Amino acid sequence: MNRNINAMLLVLATTAIVQPARADWSGKAELGASMATGNSDNQSANGAFEVTYKRDKWENALGFMGNYGNDGDTTTAQRWEVRGQTNYSFTERAYWFGAGRYDDDRFSAYDYQASLATGLGYKFFDTEETKLWVQGGPGYRITKERETGDRNDGVIFRGNIGFEKQITETTQIVNLFLLETGSDNTYLQNNLGLVVKISGSLGLRVGYEVRHNTNVPSGIDKTDTLTTIGLQYETK
Repeated sequence: MNRNINAMLLVLATTAIVQPARADWSGKAELGASMATGNSDNQSANGAFEVTYKRDKWENALGFMGNYGNDGDTTTAQRWEVRGQTNYSFTERAYWFGAGRYDDDRFSAYDYQASLATGLGYKFFDTEETKLWVQGGPGYRITKERETGDRNDGVIFRGNIGFEKQITETTQIVNLFLLETGSDNTYLQNNLGLVVKISGSLGLRVGYEVRHNTNVPSGIDKTDTLTTIGLQYETK
């Protein structure tokens, strides 16, 4: 099992590694506070960052998200996620992708969920003001149930929808949707964010995340939500 997880983490890391020649780099980082409901009810701190590299027809992204809360005596929230993706463009709109994700949430039904997938994507809009893309394809997922310790693995279908809209010169709305469905469980995740530029590369971001597992033990909520507010720094 450890070898499988290590292999997945290695793939996640290598999705952001390409030729060290001239690169077109961009990145963003966020730090703030959050309120969670569902399997954990708390006020906590959260952080995230994402680095993107583009070269010719290749685009690579690596991201991390963490959330931690403590009421003074005990830990009330502890979750982190690593994700990576590599795209290769066939045309200006169509592309191939390879993606990986590792999610570890101490207060969910699963000790971890790790997945790798590949497939095709299409950009319906790709301008400075509006971006809309859809992608999907087969993958493989490994999970470990927290209550029983059982390990499940199998083939999945992974689908994503991404939307970005520049509402005004200083205000942007972003929504990212993820679906991973297999015979043992269907996982849904939606991240909605509103970013208001304060000055230069610095902005204020308000986010609302929903995560849903269709198959959970009795007494465990199927749906978790996370509301965040914090500062975001972005470089392009």
